[in-house]
Amino acid sequence: MALLLRNPRTLFLFFTLLGVLLLASTASAGITYTLKQSHAVPGETINIQAVLFNDTENAIEWRSPKNLVLQWRNERDQTIRSMAYLDGTPAAINVPVNNFVKLSWRAVVPTEAEGLQAVNIEGEPILLALDTSPRENSLIAGTPAAVPVIDAGAADDGARHDPPLPENVVAAAGASVEQGPSVNSTHQLASNTHSEFEKFRSAFSAYEPIYFDVGTKHGNNARFQVSFKYRLFTPNNPEDPGFFDNLYLGYTQTALWDLESDSLPFVDTSFKPSLFWHKGALWQSPQKNWFVGLATGVQHESNGKNDEDSRSLNYGYIQPELNYRFDGGSTLTFAPRIKGYFGVEDENADYRDYAGNIDWRLRYAQDNGLVLTGMYRHGSNGHNTTQIEAAWPLRRTFLNMNGYLHVQYFEGYGETLLGYNQRSSGQVRVGIALVP
Repeated sequence: MALLLRNPRTLFLFFTLLGVLLLASTASAGITYTLKQSHAVPGETINIQAVLFNDTENAIEWRSPKNLVLQWRNERDQTIRSMAYLDGTPAAINVPVNNFVKLSWRAVVPTEAEGLQAVNIEGEPILLALDTSPRENSLIAGTPAAVPVIDAGAADDGARHDPPLPENVVAAAGASVEQGPSVNSTHQLASNTHSEFEKFRSAFSAYEPIYFDVGTKHGNNARFQVSFKYRLFTPNNPEDPGFFDNLYLGYTQTALWDLESDSLPFVDTSFKPSLFWHKGALWQSPQKNWFVGLATGVQHESNGKNDEDSRSLNYGYIQPELNYRFDGGSTLTFAPRIKGYFGVEDENADYRDYAGNIDWRLRYAQDNGLVLTGMYRHGSNGHNTTQIEAAWPLRRTFLNMNGYLHVQYFEGYGETLLGYNQRSSGQVRVGIALVP
């Protein structure tokens, strides 16, 4: 590894190999329907949910019907027809490449519905199952399955029953050997069996880019960044989170690493904890191609050093996000971060003169494809900074692995917090990104 880092030609050949691309895709588009409930008695409301997906090479347009006609059938040849009503206003929906749109209709279970119902949406070749029996004596959704798990189709010639699977096979699937839960209790069981660690882990998500890049200008060096955010409150309804459900704790750490010196020292590291509110779509157009988001919060940044090398500052910010979805399946985002500084340390009291008050950010991202980002800062007296990045998914190369081939260009001030007032000449670094 040390030889690789110290040999620019080897580095170049290595990362050139990462850029070899193999393109493969399958094309399909359609709509799938599901019932949100498994059990509902006559008079109760059920929800029919649909996912309209587009995996073709072109955008598709589809107008959601205001009403759906439902057919209800049971094993006693009972047939009922009723109506389901769209949640929201009917509109022409534009679905870009490699995207999907969720829709929902509501319907009331007919008064005369009895037992297990096979629900069909007229014109669609599907059947959805719903148990309409009274809850106190439901033999379908309310009764545990007190039978073993069988090896379906493995019965001997002439035998009328399939043999049970070995207990170790069933246990390995996370199921009980003796019996399974009722349909009605499955959701509650799943939610209760989540460990505290699982709840904790599910609150984490990506925040700023995560990458490790290597350059050779003025000696071998690396710049890398790790970043994540933690959601403070879990929404009761993930599709409609409340105001406080959009509160996050964020943490980003950026470092410049000297790979040329004997001890491979770190030049400087910036630690950036933050508290912020973010919602990606405060408003969107009826065609869902334009949408506006907002982020606002406070961030601390310091380098953890003492005396004359100590650097520290705080700022509050507001970041409007204007997004446009192209028909080809890509998104253009303009998200300027407007900053107001406070609590700036004396050693870097003139930080604003070099970093300015606005990070002008532009991002173009193809679905499962190229990601381009740019950031520009305009400080006082010509103290300007430019950072440009490009990323390509490694799954679309011969490596077929997670992550991205990542290229970063930086020129200007603030490559490190320690050297915020020192100009860095243009440098290109190449590496791997987990989050571009």
